[in-house]
Amino acid sequence: MSTLAPLRLLREPWNASKGNQSNVTTAGSSTWCQGLDIPNEFFLTLGLVSLVENLLVVAAILKNRNLHSPMYYFICCLAISDMLVSVSNLVETLFMLLMEHGMLVIRTSVIRHMDNVIDMLTCSSVVSSLSFLGVIAVDRYITIFYALRYHSIMTLQRAVVTMASVWLASTVSSTVFIIYYRNNAILLCLISFFLFMLVLMLVLYIHMFALARHHLRSMSSQQKQPVYRSSSLKGAVTLTILLGVFFICWGPFFFHLILIVTCPTNPFCTCCFSYFNLFLILIICNSVVDPLIYAFRSQELRRTLWEMVLCSW
Repeated sequence: MSTLAPLRLLREPWNASKGNQSNVTTAGSSTWCQGLDIPNEFFLTLGLVSLVENLLVVAAILKNRNLHSPMYYFICCLAISDMLVSVSNLVETLFMLLMEHGMLVIRTSVIRHMDNVIDMLTCSSVVSSLSFLGVIAVDRYITIFYALRYHSIMTLQRAVVTMASVWLASTVSSTVFIIYYRNNAILLCLISFFLFMLVLMLVLYIHMFALARHHLRSMSSQQKQPVYRSSSLKGAVTLTILLGVFFICWGPFFFHLILIVTCPTNPFCTCCFSYFNLFLILIICNSVVDPLIYAFRSQELRRTLWEMVLCSW
């Protein structure tokens, strides 16, 4: 494994004693504890695919005036968060390939600073992605429960303030993480934030689906077409899929953090640490899958993306 690696601060626990580490190494010598050897070219390919996809989503939202609404602005920010993962992965992988082939020689101090920047980008992406998923959930909640007042509640000014606040909080939190990464309290805060956002979004979506289903049945019995309700419900389904994909892709990474805090010297936990590269692959896969979900679930966005691909401006 190259010296340069994303999230090197979290690859292995820092609070394990040398004696325990040697015991763990002996205990973890079984085959399944060896981890996965994932080629750097695979990381590079995933990063490029993710970067292109998310760039297309951002460009499509900016191009089509019909998509200039708070919800799509939030989705645009979510795509930018995914791009942060792609950019950090591309930079890290390119440098690793150049160093492995002897085409680039960098001092250790420079590598350490580069690691910090990559870690900061990735951590900022974690916080911003979770935050924007929560913001989008709240936006859909307002759409369904306060449809007639939506435009007065979610104004463009409030949307801009919300986006700016999320990016500011993400930048500050990632900086604090890099500075105090050896403190378990920092990891606990990150884990707590992840669990809090999951619970919040789960509660909101359950409430949305329950009430939307009630209204659909009520209006169906009256032979009326619940246009805005059904549209909002479709948006809620899309964002629920996004939430599920995010949990599957980021869940193992946060499980890794939990193991670092709770059992840094346990042989089983150490075996899990060896699969850190797989957790990174899942994180990158999340940024690859998200744009596909946007395209298939939104007809307007799908049409705009198709026009852009065909260069029919």
